[in-house]
Amino acid sequence: MRALPRRRRGIAVLAGLTAALLATATGLPAAASQPRPADPLQRQVDAIHGTGAVGVLAEVSGPGGRTTARAGTAVAGSRTPMPWNGRFRIGSATKTFTAAVVLQLVGEGRMSLDDTVERWLPGVVRGHGNDGRLITVRQLLRHTSGLRDVAPEVASLNSAAGYRAERFRTYTPGELVRLAVGDEPKFPPGKGWSYANTNYVLAAMIVEKATGRSWAHEVRARIIRPLGLNSTSVPGSLPLIRGPHAHGYAAFGSEEATDVTTLDPSMAFGSGAVISTAHDLNRFYAALLGGRLLAPAQLAELTDTVDAPELGVGYGLGIAEIPLSCGGTYFGHRGELLGYTTWAGATADGRRSAAVYINSDGGQDTQKAMTALVDRELCTTG
Repeated sequence: MRALPRRRRGIAVLAGLTAALLATATGLPAAASQPRPADPLQRQVDAIHGTGAVGVLAEVSGPGGRTTARAGTAVAGSRTPMPWNGRFRIGSATKTFTAAVVLQLVGEGRMSLDDTVERWLPGVVRGHGNDGRLITVRQLLRHTSGLRDVAPEVASLNSAAGYRAERFRTYTPGELVRLAVGDEPKFPPGKGWSYANTNYVLAAMIVEKATGRSWAHEVRARIIRPLGLNSTSVPGSLPLIRGPHAHGYAAFGSEEATDVTTLDPSMAFGSGAVISTAHDLNRFYAALLGGRLLAPAQLAELTDTVDAPELGVGYGLGIAEIPLSCGGTYFGHRGELLGYTTWAGATADGRRSAAVYINSDGGQDTQKAMTALVDRELCTTG
């Protein structure tokens, strides 16, 4: 469920099917529909694999079409290649989906970014110095609420033993909030910046109150179906990844990786539970930045950033603004949820997008190689 540079191994930002169910999930598509790897992209993907990632896949889309490249394997110790259109848990890239839904509701006049949490969720954020009467929706989406992150309280995300014991545990959103507000806030609302998945659990709960329908329903109705993201889903508490996918692996800070493909993602409600593909993520970020999902006023709110010292970038509403080596910036989000890590984003006009993911932990060298790939591809013209 974590965003951008990671603060703790094994989290964030959130898989899968058992090995027996995966057997037929990683085959190549028909030759006529295979993406065509481009050599420069392939070299970058190979470089990411060389840092220790089990498997890597990247796709880049722009005015000249799309290119895809892969390296490594879908199952550790096997020769099974990464599936071309493999599905994976996108972790904190989910936050951009949630923020887009909230901003659509704002544009429809059904809620305001200045509404308090208490207005929509009376009494939910109270105790130990936490007070929903002082926190606005905007502060939730921007991570300036001061609320504590719930992820460290989720055993399955923090150790191999915790994963084995609780990988099938289902959390309710209310339970997640209670875990987070059991400690005092980091700072008064609006007086600092700190990344907390709790913010997006609450934002998704507010979506449900404002619409009378589930957060998952709103994501499907407002984003997935209109954009034709046919390989994207909101799994609820389903611990499996349906369709072609690679296994996910996490080391939890040790020398031995654990297959963590199977996981109930309910702890990532609103903040990291979406399953997608590199192709669908490219389409989503291109459409979002290109103005197909939000009116101009709401798109301006989305991309209005503040300094996020923990990340070293600007952060808007569920999206980061990241400098490009060629000048200018792009908008996107890092995603991680136990065994899968992704970087995805698009240029400010949405004309060019890039997404890359790995099916294992990403150390510092891996993260640098992933961000370098996105930077190079978004700096490329044509």
